[in-house]
Amino acid sequence: MARNIMIQGTMSNAGKSLLAAGLCRVLRQEGLRVAPFKSQNMALNSFITAGGGEMGRAQVVQAEAAGIAPDVRMNPILLKPTTDRGSQVIVGGRALGNMDAGAYYRRKKEFIPAVLEAYESLAAEYDVIVIEGAGSPAEINLKADDIVNMGLARLVDAPVLLAGDIDRGGVFAQLYGTVALLEPEERQRIKGLIINKFRGDPAILRPGLGDLERLCGVPVAGVIPYLHVDIDDEDSLTERFSRREGRRDIDLAVIRLPKISNFTDFGPFERYDNVSLRYVGSLRELGDPDMILLPGTKSTIADLLWLRQSGLEAAIQKAAAAGTPVFGICGGYQMLGRSVSDPEGAEAEKGTRAAGMGLLPVDTVFRGEKRQTQVSGTLNPVEGLLSPLSGMAYQGYEIHMGHSGDAPAILGRGCVYGTYIHGIFDAPGVADAVLGALCRKKGLSPAILTSFDPAAYKERQYDLLAQAVRGNLDMALVHRMLDRVV
Repeated sequence: MARNIMIQGTMSNAGKSLLAAGLCRVLRQEGLRVAPFKSQNMALNSFITAGGGEMGRAQVVQAEAAGIAPDVRMNPILLKPTTDRGSQVIVGGRALGNMDAGAYYRRKKEFIPAVLEAYESLAAEYDVIVIEGAGSPAEINLKADDIVNMGLARLVDAPVLLAGDIDRGGVFAQLYGTVALLEPEERQRIKGLIINKFRGDPAILRPGLGDLERLCGVPVAGVIPYLHVDIDDEDSLTERFSRREGRRDIDLAVIRLPKISNFTDFGPFERYDNVSLRYVGSLRELGDPDMILLPGTKSTIADLLWLRQSGLEAAIQKAAAAGTPVFGICGGYQMLGRSVSDPEGAEAEKGTRAAGMGLLPVDTVFRGEKRQTQVSGTLNPVEGLLSPLSGMAYQGYEIHMGHSGDAPAILGRGCVYGTYIHGIFDAPGVADAVLGALCRKKGLSPAILTSFDPAAYKERQYDLLAQAVRGNLDMALVHRMLDRVV
């Protein structure tokens, strides 16, 4: 069976996912066969594996860093929030249905066999399992039924590194308070503390480290600097939504829907020097972009009504009428159609129906069966501004419960386009073709764009992450943890 190590955090967004990815990469570079694992993930950014299973993107990133294919065993439970109090529950890559928080927590222990089966299957195939926790292990109201932090560490006998986020402030209190709230047996599992996202002079921080070690009885295993690496974020805590950069030669606006999902679809556009990609959540922020992008959502009808009430729907319709390209993916594509209905209550209240934006000739009906599959092929003839996409190769995945009839890979009418294919802009040349068309529309030369190899770029980002982790984390301690000599 594989050796293991676990990274827990003092809070959500403490940097666990990125640290786990970095550690996967470092250990892979050392010649070990490494796999990531997170028993329970809550996120709206998901991925469909080659086998058609659904999993969280954080473990996809970690698998890529480890140089292996994503596998639903790496994330046996995925919770996709549908409301403030409920989620779609996915176990082993397949949706079980929607549950409110109370119902899920009452049933959570039923899923332990599935978690252990997934873990033990991976452990039989790899040298090391890098485990990621969720939220904080010190949520004392949830500890009795925990299957993702110390509860999981106990089940698989994992030593723990505890990470705190200094960028949010109060990191010493975060780490000490977390340790203090743990049971004695749980404290013994923590073998090192990590101060993450540090900016500034380490000499100023150093005097407090000794005090922290004495208070917690655990060594500081590393001070990780604030990392500027371009690696996919997992969920709505991403810093991408709060960036306020100036508009560039080509300006793209992504509508930040309340239940936005798979916003990583638009990541390729962020890698061009002369392109700005903005996430906008109000009419005031929209402005006059060169293209409007409508992302996926876990609650299509609810987010469509929000779009209508906020005034953004009318603004998008007006922009499209004036010739501004609009491109929707998955839920965004459904909103652009004539109607969206949910007769079975698959996503909204049973029998809910809403008029769409009327910009594409499709009607969407939600059903209980979820389509989740990887797809590839050659793009159909595309009309209008984006005609350069015609005949280009694509690959990606579909994940949706709404069905919109038979349609080509990209459906276009006028300057409005829609697709069900997540990851379509990742295919070689596709983002270049879209941006080139926008350049020509503005009278700019496509030569202003900075072309690059997406696959090589991604690998370089993982290597930069590994370099930072290796240079700032006590790897000797990590190996002692793996060998159980601490």
